[in-house]
Amino acid sequence: MTADSAASDRPVSGQGDADTERTVPVVNIANALTTSRLLLVPVFLIVLFWAGGHDPLWRWVATAVFAIASITDRIDGDLARRRGLITDFGKIADPLADKALTGAALVGLSALGDLGWWVTGVIIFREASVTLLRFWVIRHGVIPASPGGKLKTMLQALAIGLYLLPLGEAADPLKWVVMGAAVLATVITGADYAVRAFRLRSLSPRSRGVRA
Repeated sequence: MTADSAASDRPVSGQGDADTERTVPVVNIANALTTSRLLLVPVFLIVLFWAGGHDPLWRWVATAVFAIASITDRIDGDLARRRGLITDFGKIADPLADKALTGAALVGLSALGDLGWWVTGVIIFREASVTLLRFWVIRHGVIPASPGGKLKTMLQALAIGLYLLPLGEAADPLKWVVMGAAVLATVITGADYAVRAFRLRSLSPRSRGVRA
């Protein structure tokens, strides 16, 4: 669940929604899954670097931890929307958990020499920039998650999973192709988000000094 998708799925009415939102407890199953994803990040790093970082058994374990954490991202979003469990905590913690998991995996793989630092730098720079843009335009509106953003997330997770698995050199071409597609999607969707953010801010009544 991303902050944008969660916000875009919220019904727009008035006082009724405000009353409903106030009754949503912060401690709920969706937020619990989000929190568990955050807690799995240090566990993932410990497992990834265990036994020197290249032991096949521990790489399989690290992949399993990463996969479990990634799956909770889809589950908590679905639960929050279907059960009306969207909270301010979830909207902040969910994208933070996603970026922490992805960033930890990329930095870990680069530190072990399995992935070029330039790849990690490009992806982390994009994610950090989008986060800053999200806060920059938050007073003017919400930019909904795009299909390209969802594809980017899927490609990143798949590429990281392939690099985590001890597949041997025979799988290198496949890893390069998938990671290349992930980097391309990351750059394109980042540029698209920047364009939409500037457009939203320029067209907003607040930025023109007009009362809505």
